[in-house]
Amino acid sequence: MENLHDKRKIYEKSQLVESEIKENPIEQFRDWFLEASYNSSISEANAMALSTIEEDGCPRTRMVLLKEYTYEGFIFYTNYDSRKGKAIERTHKACLHFFWPALERQVIIKADLERIAENLSDGYFHSRPKGSQLGAVVSPQSQKIPDRNFLEEKLKTLEKEFENSEVPRPENWGGYIAKPYEIEFWQGRPNRLHDRIIYTLDGIDWKIARLAP
Repeated sequence: MENLHDKRKIYEKSQLVESEIKENPIEQFRDWFLEASYNSSISEANAMALSTIEEDGCPRTRMVLLKEYTYEGFIFYTNYDSRKGKAIERTHKACLHFFWPALERQVIIKADLERIAENLSDGYFHSRPKGSQLGAVVSPQSQKIPDRNFLEEKLKTLEKEFENSEVPRPENWGGYIAKPYEIEFWQGRPNRLHDRIIYTLDGIDWKIARLAP
């Protein structure tokens, strides 16, 4: 087995200090997200780890894509009958995690989740390439299937069926908005003395504090 003890790097690209941060964490996220988006070393700045709690009490994490963010929260789309969908419907909570190694930054978001309006899900669904629309219809996400051919054959059938017509959005597919109540910004620093600034929602106000690394 490879020895990983000596695999480490020095973090020294930036800093995160109270005198320079925004009072609202969504504005701070916007600034960081734009930097990540414009960085040529980051191919998908909107890729985020989404963690939910399974029925056995164990967290489960997977990568999804952020599709929109507003002052209200962070929006992504999924199959409501998938494992993550069922976990969200059960607890209405999740943790979002962005990691941008090229900037030596992380953002960790704890949030309450709810479905977005159906017309918004419709709008996004029909903005996707037709192949992606059909893929959402084809896949019984998270369910066991016999083999890959099961999906391929089903896709061929639907391609013919909707060759000259619009693909309807499946009722069990749509968006969630994650409304944050805690957001932590992590900036790597030398000697493992990293900067950690946490915003915690208190009523309608955000409280800001520094955490030890």
